[in-house]
Formats: sequence, structure tokens, C-alpha cells
Amino acid sequence: MARHGRRNRKKLPEESVELTIDRISHEGRGIANNNGKVAFVDGALPGEKVRARYLDTRARFDEMAVEEVIDASEFRVKPPCEYFGICGGCSLQHLSSSAQINFKQDLLFDQLSHTAGIDREAFERLDIQQADSFHYRRKARLAVRYVSKKGGALIGFREKHSTFITDMSDCQVLVSEIAQLISPLRELVNSLEARLSIPQFEVASGNNQAGESSVALVVRHLESLDSGDLQKLLEFARQHCCEIYLQPKSVDSIHKLWPESGGDRLGYELPEYQLRMRFHPVDFVQVNESVNHKAIALAIDLLELEPDDRVLDLFCGLGNFTLPLSRHCAEVVGVEGSEEMVARAEENASANQITNVSFHTANLYALTGDETWSGDRYDKVLLDPPRSGALEIIDWIGQCGARKIVYVSCNPATLARDAAKMTASGFRLKRAGVMDMFPHTAHVESIAVFEKIN
Repeated sequence: MARHGRRNRKKLPEESVELTIDRISHEGRGIANNNGKVAFVDGALPGEKVRARYLDTRARFDEMAVEEVIDASEFRVKPPCEYFGICGGCSLQHLSSSAQINFKQDLLFDQLSHTAGIDREAFERLDIQQADSFHYRRKARLAVRYVSKKGGALIGFREKHSTFITDMSDCQVLVSEIAQLISPLRELVNSLEARLSIPQFEVASGNNQAGESSVALVVRHLESLDSGDLQKLLEFARQHCCEIYLQPKSVDSIHKLWPESGGDRLGYELPEYQLRMRFHPVDFVQVNESVNHKAIALAIDLLELEPDDRVLDLFCGLGNFTLPLSRHCAEVVGVEGSEEMVARAEENASANQITNVSFHTANLYALTGDETWSGDRYDKVLLDPPRSGALEIIDWIGQCGARKIVYVSCNPATLARDAAKMTASGFRLKRAGVMDMFPHTAHVESIAVFEKIN
């Protein structure tokens, strides 16, 4: 049973209550009226009648969890994962895949309507970009804790509403080569002298320098590892054909333990563009490789690139969009806030022998006007900001000459907020849709096209 870390110590009602679920929140929780008070109910779906227990109670709302489903929704399915309801890694496995997509589309379009004032009929809905909904996640941070009362190490995602770690031996959303390491990793931690000082494994799947599938394992350790523990890590790496990195205390101190040759890079292929992208195991990459392929192809299609176009790729990261775009236009300029990621983008351009791109480091939330690239004119812009959006740069985009903007978003709330400013700056929303980058979660990845009004 999930344990809830409440902020207050107020005694909760022990009796469960019967509720009728009216709708679903943006976090994927059911919303009901509990004697005039809003109740957010984990595990409940719209239209259901449920019996729910209290997790927390506040002045304005209650937080609850389903104890029994009395009348089930037609969209309810049996979660395939035995840890669902406890593990915080997924929140929507009890909802059918088609209903999950509808939920995410409605969330996006409601945000555009309510925040940006853009009617649903004013733009074209894009086809949903989706792939397999299980074993898709190629990067994750797995929490670790040695608990003698539990018989040893726990490795997995945090429990819902808790700092406790789910006692799991498998995962339905991690790629298989990572999921199958959970149990061996538990045995490894149990065998280490430093088992009490290892709080996290960061895992990433990709191709190694030889082009073979590989898993990189970054071991976070708070105390130095003795020679015996280092030898056990090496044996684990050899046995499970994975790369091992050590992270003692700070992210800047990560170094590779095994294998010693081959560099500290994984890679992924973009064969449609004759590209091999390289990344460090802790770099940001899109976790869903299949949907990432679809997102790149869709962005290129939506930009309607011409051979003589100059394209600006803002928040470009390691060049995931920049380099594919370069195959279809005259020049692409990538801008990113992280010097390290710009270096990685330049590395990828060089390794793929691409010469019509350039990369710049800049704080896109505080442009000074002195940036060498900011005074140029661009035909089209690709925008892929973090969850906070791109509000601060929209006025500048409106003045750079771009006729079309493709906005890739991981937060529909900030996309809608930015869309309102773009429409006020002389652009109109032409098309928008959902990309299911994180199936079985409430995370909404989307893409939108804005065109300059003549």
C-alpha cells in the first residue's frame, strides 16, 4: 500500500466514502464532490462510482485513493503491471490506451481554448504520434535503498505520494534490457560493502561505439568504494554486458569505470537522415526512441522546408532536430543554454560530417541583443523549450522574419500561454496535436504550427 507523506499531522477520517467521479484532472486523478468539497481520487475514472479512502485532507480539497470500484467505467482496463497503484512511475495504466490519448488531446485543446482563447475549430488536429506503449523508456533514474527489514536492497521508482521505494523486480515501461537488470542490481547492492551509501542508479540504453546495443549504468555513491566493491561492479558489467560509470557526490565528477576503451558515449540511429547521434549517459535525450523518430519526421514535414531556407532551432540540445533539419535546407542555427550540450551538438555535427549547421550558447530567457546569431533573419523556427515554455523569447521571434514556427512542447499549459502571446504577435495557430512520448502517464507532449499572418 502506498504511504502518503502528509504535511500536517491532522488525524484522517478512518471511514472510506462513496463517491461519483465527475471528471479527470490534468494529473490523471478522478475529481469528485465530497460533501461540497473537491476530492482528488487516485485510480478513479470519470463516470465511476467508487469507495475511496483518505490520503490527506486540506481546507479546500481532499486527496483520496480508490479502495473499491463499485461501478466501473467502460474505459477501465486491468493494469498489466503488478506494481501499478503503488509505484509512482505510471498513473494511467488502468485507462485504455485510446482513452489515454483522448484525455491528453482534450487537455491540450482545453488549454489552448481557455488560456489562449483559440477555438478548437480554428485549427487542424494533427494525427496522433504514438508507438508501442510498453517497454519504451530508454532512460531513467532508479532510486536505491538498503532496508534490512525488507530483506535487502530496494530498487525502483518512488511510491506514489511517498519517499519510499517500490519493491519491484520488473518494469513494464522501461526497455527490456534495463528492466531485466533490476533483480541483478538488487543482488549486486546486497553484496556491496557500500550498500548503505548508494542512493541511485541512472540507466540509459543505446548503441555503443561498435554499434551494438548497450546499457550504461551510472552508480551514485556517497562514500568511496573500496577495491572489493569496484571489483564486484566490474564483474557485474562483464556478466551483463553493460557500461559502468561512477558518480561520487556531484554530477561533474562522473567518470567511466568499464570498459576503459571506447569513450564515454552511447548513441542512437536516425537512419532516415543517415545520422548517428552520440550522447553521454546523463545527457538529456527523448526517452521514447520510436516516438522521437516520429516527432522529427513530423516537425520536418510541418516546417515545409525549402532548399534555400535558413532555420533557427531554439533549445536545440545535442542536435536531435538540428541535424535532421539540415538535410532539407540551406542552413540551420542551433541555440542552447548549456555549453556542454552545445559541445555535444558540435561533436555530432562533426561526426556526421555536416557543415551547414552552427551552434551557439545563450540564455534564451535573457537575450541581450548582442548575440551574433540574434541579428540575423530566419525563414522558419523550431522551438523545443523545457516545461517552463518560451514566453521571454516570443517577441524576438516575431521580429526575426520567420514565416512559420513549429513548437514542440512538454507542457500544454505553457504552450497555451505562449500561443496567446504568439497570436498577439501576428501569428495564427494552424495545426496542433499530441505525441504520446510517455504512455501510461499524465505527461502530455505536443506539437503545434504557427504561421505569420500577412
